[in-house]
Amino acid sequence: MKKMSKTRLIVSLIVVALLYVGAWYAETQMGANNMLITVLKKGAVYALIAVSMNLLNGFTGLFSLGQAGFMLVGAYVYAVFTIPLKRHAAVYQYYNGGIIQFELPLIVALILAGVVAAILAALVGLPVLRLKSDYLAIATLGFAEIIRAVVQWDSLGPITNGSNLLKTYPTFSNTKILGTTVLFPFIVSGVCIGLILLIINSTYGRAFKAIRDDEVAAEAMGINLFHHKELAFVISCFFAGIGGALLAMFQGTVQANSFKSAMTYDILLMVVIGGMGSVSGSVIASFLYIACSEWWLRFLDNEMVIGTFQVPFLRSGFRMVVFSIVIMIVVLFFRRGIMGDRELWDIGLAAKNRGANKPERRAAK
Repeated sequence: MKKMSKTRLIVSLIVVALLYVGAWYAETQMGANNMLITVLKKGAVYALIAVSMNLLNGFTGLFSLGQAGFMLVGAYVYAVFTIPLKRHAAVYQYYNGGIIQFELPLIVALILAGVVAAILAALVGLPVLRLKSDYLAIATLGFAEIIRAVVQWDSLGPITNGSNLLKTYPTFSNTKILGTTVLFPFIVSGVCIGLILLIINSTYGRAFKAIRDDEVAAEAMGINLFHHKELAFVISCFFAGIGGALLAMFQGTVQANSFKSAMTYDILLMVVIGGMGSVSGSVIASFLYIACSEWWLRFLDNEMVIGTFQVPFLRSGFRMVVFSIVIMIVVLFFRRGIMGDRELWDIGLAAKNRGANKPERRAAK
């Protein structure tokens, strides 16, 4: 068992190191404004968000649709507390410079974004987590819409700037590591996903899986159902808050209207495509989803004329039609997602074990 855990750790570290080196090399060769770098940054952010949602939906079996709401909280907390003091008058021009008259270091603000989202999740979870299945999904979706409306409430304008943009806070361009901007989101997302993996492989993670598989059996084994559901909900929303802060850094501006329920559906789609109960599946699906929707299929939105013949259908919006068809095909042929409930290192170990068992089977024959 220890040998398998050691192998998993080594494989994980090698994969992460290769990703980091590849991202660093790509930006140094292509520049920060290249489309590949943009996809890598956004993919790293959504990988963390998808894994945080998978912890709740895939590993604990709680069908929550409130992820966009907690991302919104994280994005606003980060932006509000990192806007430079000298820029407050310009940003909060309709609210006399706002009431927050200090700024926090970037890393502190990121952690605070997760903490505030987690505290809110603890309060929301008290009544909501007593619901099950579709009722839980509707309740959490309703919360996300409520928080989006509350943030734009004019009375909170001195803090949230109402329905106006929050801007001029530190973005990825202000966080260069080794001369590149792509490493910061990779490092933050990598550390957070690593922490989620540690939780999944702990006794708490095993309790989450037991609740997912059979609540009655889990309770019979002495697992406090509500306590562990609340814990999974809070942890998931903590990392969703950090993901929202990273998304704010990627976008450069924050406005509540960009955190609509459609964002939650996109994240849920990444989780389903990658595989419910697979961390590496969520990561792979996030990068593939962002690459397809933002880059690879973009040419389909441009009209094309060959000689005097105009290629039909190629026009603005056709990219999303093709993208939807691709998603339908993936879902039809990969019912359990790309990875199912397996991880990349599990596939490698399975192949190694099959190879080791071949001589034994030959001897038995």
